[in-house]
Formats: sequence, C-alpha cells, structure tokens
Amino acid sequence: MHERAGQPAHSDDLVDLRALLDAYSDITPDPDDPDQQVSFGTSGHRGSSLDGAFNARHIWATTQAICDYRAAEAITGPLVIGRDPHALSLPAWQSALEVLVANDVTVLVDAADGYTPTPAVSHAIVRLNADGRHGTVDGIVVTPSHNPPRDGGFKYNPPHGGPAGAEATTWIQDRANDLLRDSGLTDVRRVPIDRARAACQGYDFLRHYVEGLGDVLDLAAVADAGVRIGADPMGGASVGYWGEIGARHGLDLTVVNPEVDPQWAFMTLDHDGKIRMDCSSPHAMASLVASRTDYDIATGNDADADRHGIVTPDAGLMNPNHFLAVAIDYLLRHREWGSNVVVGKTLVSSSMIDRVVAGLGRGLLEVPVGFKWFVPGLGDGSVAFAGEESAGASFLRKDGSVWTTDKDGIILALLAAEIHAVTGQSPSEHYARLVAEHGDPAYARVDAPATREQKARLARLDASAVATSELAGEPITATITTAPGNGAAIGGIKVSTESAWFAARPSGTEDIYKIYAESFRGPEHLEAVQNAAREVVDKALGP
Repeated sequence: MHERAGQPAHSDDLVDLRALLDAYSDITPDPDDPDQQVSFGTSGHRGSSLDGAFNARHIWATTQAICDYRAAEAITGPLVIGRDPHALSLPAWQSALEVLVANDVTVLVDAADGYTPTPAVSHAIVRLNADGRHGTVDGIVVTPSHNPPRDGGFKYNPPHGGPAGAEATTWIQDRANDLLRDSGLTDVRRVPIDRARAACQGYDFLRHYVEGLGDVLDLAAVADAGVRIGADPMGGASVGYWGEIGARHGLDLTVVNPEVDPQWAFMTLDHDGKIRMDCSSPHAMASLVASRTDYDIATGNDADADRHGIVTPDAGLMNPNHFLAVAIDYLLRHREWGSNVVVGKTLVSSSMIDRVVAGLGRGLLEVPVGFKWFVPGLGDGSVAFAGEESAGASFLRKDGSVWTTDKDGIILALLAAEIHAVTGQSPSEHYARLVAEHGDPAYARVDAPATREQKARLARLDASAVATSELAGEPITATITTAPGNGAAIGGIKVSTESAWFAARPSGTEDIYKIYAESFRGPEHLEAVQNAAREVVDKALGP
C-alpha cells in the first residue's frame, strides 16, 4: 500500500501532457519488440505513447486492420466511434477517422462532439442493427478504461455490440502488426484529418441512450421516492450523461464533480500511488466516500463508464462482488423475465452469487474472465444478468430484450437507486440479509509481477499442477482449467473445496499474474487458501 493512497494527487503525480502528446506523433514503435506491438488483451489494445506502446502508427495500422476485417466479414454498414477524456484518446480518435474515411467507411461520431461512454456505443450498435435499415453496424471505443492518464486504449466492438472475441482480435492484431513491419505503412490508407472529419456523420448517442433508460429501469419509482443520488463521473465520458439523466427522468440527482481534466489532478491516489479512475477502489473513490451521508445513493464510473461503484451512507463503498449479488437477487425477484433465463458470472466472481442464484432456483452460467463470453446470451435474451468481479455488468430490458452487450456502469449505478426506492433499504442493507441467509465470504485478489514467459506458463497450467488432495485443510472438490458454463479455457487454474476456492491466471493487459481467493470460513482461512495458491503458482512459474 502506497503511503499516500486515498490522498489528493500532487503536482508531481501528474502526467506531462505535452510530452505524452509529442510522443504519440514522434515515437516510431519497434515492430519486433513485443512490448511495442499491437496486443489485444481482454479489453483491446492499451499502452502509453511514452513507452512506444500507443502511438499514431499503432492506431493507423489497427484501424486499417479493422477495415480489412470488415471487408473480410462483409460488414458494410456505418461504424460508430466514441472516445473518453484520456489525453491520448483525441489524437487516436483522429488517427482512426483518417483511416476509416480513406477506406470509404461511413463513420458516425457524436453529434455534439462530446465524450461517449462504452455502453452508449454498444447501445447504438444494438439499436442500429435492430432497426435493419443501415446495413451491418459495428464500432470502436477509444479508451483505456480506468487506466492512468498516461495510457491510451483502442477497443473494437463487432456487430453484436459487445467486446470482440479472440477470433476477431487475433486477426486484427496480427494484421496490424504485419502492417507495422512496413516502415512506410504502404497498405495503410489515410486522408487528412480535416477531410476525414468533414466526411463523418453525427449520431446522438446521448439522446438515444438516455431516452431508453426507462425501458431497463424503474426510474419513475426512483423519482417518486425522491432518492437523493450523487453521481460522480470521475472525470470520465459519462460527464455529460448524468445531468441529462436527472433532468430527463425527473430525478433528485447531483453531478458531484463535472470537471474534466486529462491529468485527473482532482483524483485521490489509488492503492499503489497512481492516479487511476477505478470506481471499485476505496482509495480512488475516497472523495465520494467522504461525502456519502449527503446522498441516499452515491455512485462512481470509470473513464468510459463501463464500471460502477456504489456508495451507501451506512457502509461506504460496497465491494463489487457484494453489489453484484444484491443486484442479481433484486432483479430476479422484481423482473418478469421467465424461469428459463440464467445469470452469467465470471468464474473468479464471488460464490455468494452461486448461492443466491441457487436459492432462487435459477440457472448459472460460469465463464472465463472477459465480458465477451456473455455477449451471445445478452443478445438473445437467454442471459438475464451478466457480471464480472471487476465491477462490470449489464442486464436485460424489463421486457427481456437486449439493452447492451457490453458492460454498463450507468444502469448498474441507477439500479442501486431503484433498489433503494422500491424496497426502502440500501443495497448494503440487502447484502447484510444475504449474508444472514447464505454466509459471509472473505474475498481478495492479490497481484504479483510476472514476465511474458511466466504468464505463458501460468496460462498452460493443468490439474497436475495441484499435487495435493486438500486445500487449506479441506478436501478439494474440483480442479478446473476450463469454465463450467461454456467449456472455454480459463487461461489458468481454479481449485475449489466446499467452502473456499482460489483461481490463478495471468493478466491480459499488464505484466502481472493474479490470484483470486474466497472463503466462507473467514479471513484467517482465506489467508491459508492464498498461501496454498502461491505455492502452486510459484512452482509453476519457476525461477
């Protein structure tokens, strides 16, 4: 833990914007250096221009690869594109437009030239494709999500509206890296930015998204109950959305901090002393937590608003797993979605979700880490709710049809207000009820550095890596390397007992590995589970 975690940033914590933007244009990445190649993790390509990992050539090549992919897949309709307030997002957005227009792609940009949250892009893709008059529509979101201000990010959403799967991202990144190896970028088509910008068409992301919220949430109940909502965009892409949501739906809603600053100088430091817009972190959310008694429900979103943080007066910032369990319990009791729909969760999310779903007699779909696995079920209405441990989730409209196929931090934040309005209790009070019914799990994730080679070894682990039949004093009931819900490889290993489990997997975006663990026998038993997990991982990684 950094000594200043949770404290306001100082001037020397801030990124040098001029150096960052100069590096975007000036640095030529080394196509033979793995750290400077295009690499799509679980949420697109991310990196910093200062490291030669997110530069103009990356975006030109990646966008050309997306155009080539569209041609191969016969995607002929418009492409919608949004961006967040990260400093590198604007130049990357402009670089993408130069290539898209040169490839004769019809590009839809925000009509007001504003920021566009990830869920608004997903909503637009779903809406336009359902309309059927525009051809096949896909999209790009220029965002590194909650990453620090020095980073940039670039995500592709195919016509289903959700995160691209491995087949698409592998094709795109390989094609992009092939293009990068040509120093002249001969096969990358571009036009000047002025011509590209003039060719784009406007799309009112905000209006279509905000007007549709009543189809997915009971906002009339929230307005009638007078729930006092404090919404903190955390300097992100939802900054223009929250005020419109309050006004359009008659809510008692205060935009806690409408400031946008590409340095994020107003933030409190995260656990490691970095500025990070992580709405699930009590350190990054310290300012909002300090004002929690001013509101019935206070919420935060990360930079592209695909994550949510829920703050209540009685408990402060809720653990993401706790709110997911509460949201699932509430929705299954208050939506008429039918008995055949299932709940989706990543296999490193809390087992409290398993117990809640089983207690309500519903089915569970457990998948590897990555929201892409939920896209088909959200799209056809067979998955009513999909959530992952890192505070990302989405769910169906009230009539059981698709809303978004990507994570939507805005509707999860508003759901917290609906729960309070309809039940008269805060989400944290509901979680206390779930604990009384199902037990009180202790959950934690720990990270450690890992090289590229070590991460590859961890991803290849199989059941033989666990050389014992017990975990922290309990018989092991399952050791898996594929997800129960769809049989897909989890890129690591998960070991379970009757009351505990751990999972170990490499990060898809950072040079670290992650150990997730949970125990329904308390913190001391959790620590024993974590120690056992480290032994397995240390043996697998080697020196």
